[in-house]
Amino acid sequence: MKRIFRDRYVAVAGRSVTGWQNFRIVDTPESGTSAKAATVIIGAGPAGLTAAYDLTRHGYPASVFESEGVVGGISQTAERGGWRFDIGGHRFFTKVKQVDELWHEILPEEDFLLRPRMSRIYYQGKLFDYPLKAGNALGNLGVVEAVKCVASYTWAKINPPKNQEYFDGWVTARFGKRLFRIFFKTYTEKVWGMETSELPADWAAQRIKNLSLFGAIVNALSPGKGSKKITSLIDEFYYPKYGPGMMWETATEKVRKQGGTVEMNAWVKTVSWTPEQGAHSVTVVTRDEDGRPHERIVPADEVISSTPISALVLAMDPPASAEAIAAAKDLRYRDFLTVALVVPEKHGFPDNWIYIHTPGVR
Repeated sequence: MKRIFRDRYVAVAGRSVTGWQNFRIVDTPESGTSAKAATVIIGAGPAGLTAAYDLTRHGYPASVFESEGVVGGISQTAERGGWRFDIGGHRFFTKVKQVDELWHEILPEEDFLLRPRMSRIYYQGKLFDYPLKAGNALGNLGVVEAVKCVASYTWAKINPPKNQEYFDGWVTARFGKRLFRIFFKTYTEKVWGMETSELPADWAAQRIKNLSLFGAIVNALSPGKGSKKITSLIDEFYYPKYGPGMMWETATEKVRKQGGTVEMNAWVKTVSWTPEQGAHSVTVVTRDEDGRPHERIVPADEVISSTPISALVLAMDPPASAEAIAAAKDLRYRDFLTVALVVPEKHGFPDNWIYIHTPGVR
């Protein structure tokens, strides 16, 4: 038999997984059968469906169980009254060749639209370009405030914050304290529900990449040279014709055509495991037409979970260690509410996203 080792950001119950590569299928000498490992996958979001797609593409059986009635997770596209709504604006842009190839392998080229990026910040009644563009930002702030911001930035370059391990110090070092307070502090804290002094700097580095006030000025003066080096400044991106959910709806169809199964409204209640074998089965709960719950046990050679780590740890049977359970319960997640508005096209706006920094708007 062959054993699948996967190096993506989802958890394999009972085993550790790290890195970012494609699936690797290798021979396992301890096996004396030609049967292929059956894998149970928890969650039909991008991670779970990608795992199922890659497994079934190589001829390995995979069963996906999704607790909701729609695939895609937070990248789903909901339908109501003939309209399709994205619950989050998920653009398709990556510098990782394998990921880009996978997207275009799942979704036909004709179903991808190349869209111009336009994002702005609404602050004090004015719209500022985002990522920040020096001329636009300083012009909208006015001469006096612009001078103060440049002075603040200059001071930060001469006397950078000693502690740049957290969001506030990292951003201040690159934009100055004044621009940090205006454009980064309020929005970040209301979105994440915590002080910027508590957010790790690596999160800022991922979201803002190599952008700084100096970089924004250089990019404004010579956009052809600087913009491609700063991921935050991309001018266009791919977007599925009918929203990001289209990608995962298509992936679901292909998984099924390749012999896999994707079962909706199926909640994985427990993951049975042993220290020696790892996960070996799951208990799945579904409901009949009358709403009555039904449980069944599904055996598995491997279990891949794309659910929150806290949910996976608490579902393990026998239970995980007391230390692991305590750590799982201590994890915090930030939920969000999406309100979809249907308005006449003439009242629309060209932006992909508008960031509202006013603290009162939550």
